[in-house]
Amino acid sequence: MTLAASPVRPRRALMRGPRRTSHQGAHRIPRRGARKGAHRSTRQGPFLRAAAVTAALVALGAALGFGRDLLLARFFGATPGTDAFLVAWTVPETVAPLLIEGALAFLLIPVFSRAVEQGGDVRQVVSATLPRVLAGLVLAAGATALGAPLLVQALAPGLTDPGLAVRCTRIASVTVLMFGLAGYLSAALRSHQVFGPPAAVNAAYNTAIVASVVAFHGSLGVTGAALGVACGSALMVAVQAPAFLRHIGPPLRGPAGAAVLLGPFVPIAVFTLLRQGQVFVERFFGSSLPPGSISHLNYAQKIAQVPMTLSLIVATVTFPALVRSIAAGDAGAARRRITGDLALTGAIALAGAAFVAVFAPEIVALLLQHGAFTEADTAATALIVRVYSLGLLGHTAAGVLGRVFFCAERPSWYPAAAMAAGLAATAALASVAAPRWGTAGITAANAAGITLAAALLLPGLRRGGPVPSLPVRAVLPALARPALAAAAAAGAGWAARPLLAGFPAIVVLTLGAAVVGFVFVVVAAATGPKEVARMIGFTPGGERP
Repeated sequence: MTLAASPVRPRRALMRGPRRTSHQGAHRIPRRGARKGAHRSTRQGPFLRAAAVTAALVALGAALGFGRDLLLARFFGATPGTDAFLVAWTVPETVAPLLIEGALAFLLIPVFSRAVEQGGDVRQVVSATLPRVLAGLVLAAGATALGAPLLVQALAPGLTDPGLAVRCTRIASVTVLMFGLAGYLSAALRSHQVFGPPAAVNAAYNTAIVASVVAFHGSLGVTGAALGVACGSALMVAVQAPAFLRHIGPPLRGPAGAAVLLGPFVPIAVFTLLRQGQVFVERFFGSSLPPGSISHLNYAQKIAQVPMTLSLIVATVTFPALVRSIAAGDAGAARRRITGDLALTGAIALAGAAFVAVFAPEIVALLLQHGAFTEADTAATALIVRVYSLGLLGHTAAGVLGRVFFCAERPSWYPAAAMAAGLAATAALASVAAPRWGTAGITAANAAGITLAAALLLPGLRRGGPVPSLPVRAVLPALARPALAAAAAAGAGWAARPLLAGFPAIVVLTLGAAVVGFVFVVVAAATGPKEVARMIGFTPGGERP
């Protein structure tokens, strides 16, 4: 199967088009050797602005996501009903990284970015690819709805209420279509250095879920939450459509042009699905544990992944620049981009992991211990959060390193193989740990498996080929220093925790965050001043990473 893409047109023809906005030049990374000193500040400014806007919108989406989880916990607790809903929620949880944050973006952003870099008209790419993408999404959504009973049986064979899970899965199947369309619009916009609307999709999605839960929790139960998921996916498209029409425009009519093989999507999709397979393993083994176990795993994962989500904002903003560096043959800029991103994302994830590991009980109690969510639920969820934090660096590194292999025109199968090894380790360890240690054992298996996968990705970057060769010795110091700082920060947090006993949870968390953050910054600055300098935007020689 192929997606047709337009032949490259001269840049002059593109400049005459109505959709070429003046701000895009400021966002583009100049090629190596082109007036480095004169362009340093202009290159840094758009990056920081894009990161700030993206961070603000992601933070809003995360806050609404916390509100969503708080309402689910308050109205439904951790029960067989919430377990059934969360099994159905596996559909959008799988589709989101496949079609919004991962595989489809890894395929389309390079296509769109190369068209922009070479002076092609992106509207012709849209005309050639969008109809085929929509047709595939409609078929996939229909297959998901029809196969809901089989999906539920495969994902959670020990579920108490499979009928409810099937009903919610069929409602949530619309997310396959809507998430795919939202991911398509997001990839096109990000290739044009437009990050605001794509970053707003989670806020729109969670707003719809919150509204639906509030409106229908009494009459429809968790089915109302499933309706919110479906409506929220439609809003994800709605918030991006105006920007898409403004910056890119409607598809052009005319001949389809040259064909681009859809085959490159396959290794990206397999990598993404195998990465999401960590959740499948959790749900599968969690379904055989006492009712509410899947809910505890879900709530803990949502809390523990916040540092990773914030850290990957950097990778989201810089991915188009990385693609253009590789397309232009600027291996030095690409290597600096990769190591700089890995250092910064690792530092954010590790600092957050130190905080959530120490203060997990207070975080869970403040957010979730209301209504039907009991003190026992808080204790179970907090334990999972602490164990899950051990794998946050692995999750972050896998996301940052995996994208590098997908920048070339023909993505590599190496990341999928590394992720398959990690998933196999997760499943094997979970099969042994779940009967003995329950949800904590499943989570420990998750952390070990994803860390193994991330470790296996590093040697793959030494091989070179279509992606820049990156020696392991260049990466390990960038991660070892923030890891040392995180260990020191966690130790300081544990030491301060008894002193904060008796204070309200919000006070404990505020003071605890100050202690952990201060120690992390001090130790990171003392052990790796060059890495700290890279984190704020500079490398030796004054060049942007």
